[in-house]
Amino acid sequence: MQSIFIAAKIILSLSFLLYASWSDYKTREVSNRVWAIYAPIALILSIAEILLCAQEVLSKLALFGLSFGVTAALAIIIFYSGGFGGADSKALMCIALALPFSTETLFWPIFTSEVSPLSQILFPVTIFSNSVLFAAASGLYMLLRNLIQRATCGKKLFEGSLATESIGKKILVIITGYKVSVAKLKEKWHIYPMEDINADDENLLKRKLVVVPKDEGRNEIVERLSNAVDTGKISDYVWATPGLPMLIFVTVGLIVALLFGDIIWLLVSFILG
Repeated sequence: MQSIFIAAKIILSLSFLLYASWSDYKTREVSNRVWAIYAPIALILSIAEILLCAQEVLSKLALFGLSFGVTAALAIIIFYSGGFGGADSKALMCIALALPFSTETLFWPIFTSEVSPLSQILFPVTIFSNSVLFAAASGLYMLLRNLIQRATCGKKLFEGSLATESIGKKILVIITGYKVSVAKLKEKWHIYPMEDINADDENLLKRKLVVVPKDEGRNEIVERLSNAVDTGKISDYVWATPGLPMLIFVTVGLIVALLFGDIIWLLVSFILG
């Protein structure tokens, strides 16, 4: 019976996360109704599983509370520090309600003979660490893309006043963004500019990098860049980022956790032999 509960919760979680990822990718918004439906169903299934299948109900309920509490605290801290959006935090907390513990009763990791200690009682944290790992891998893709473009086009990555920006800012831009035309930036609202311009005391335009793009002020920045391109003051291509939704990485992190387990645990175990 426990396997039936786990299968139901996995299907529930994947269904809601896949829809939320699609919605986030298309509109950069996820309706709160998604989490308002997902959360209570997940809670009911988990409580029912513990009451009907656990040998020590009270201790299992305590571990369930611990798993949810740790995950919720992590999600809230990351949200208020700016690392997560609201939908990402809610998704992680809903996952904690649905899948607080390892699913080895139904899924055994393919490349390991044991489940990581973290996954056994804090499975959502494993999903989170997997998702962060895959999000970081996207940074490697951006880096390679920019280096290849630099080699094939022969143009500097940072021209004019952008060349004077700090090395730290340049690295962040290279691993999170790429150059696009201002016309595409105006057309694709989900692509965010990673540079802006302002006039100095001599009324000369100065380009600067924006390493944390935000919705607020986006259109104004795009308009300033567009005007500068139209007047020939800057080139047509500027730095921008697609801002891939973290929900996609969370969903991938869940799928990988089900099939392969804790990727960081796997890597550490492999290195240590």
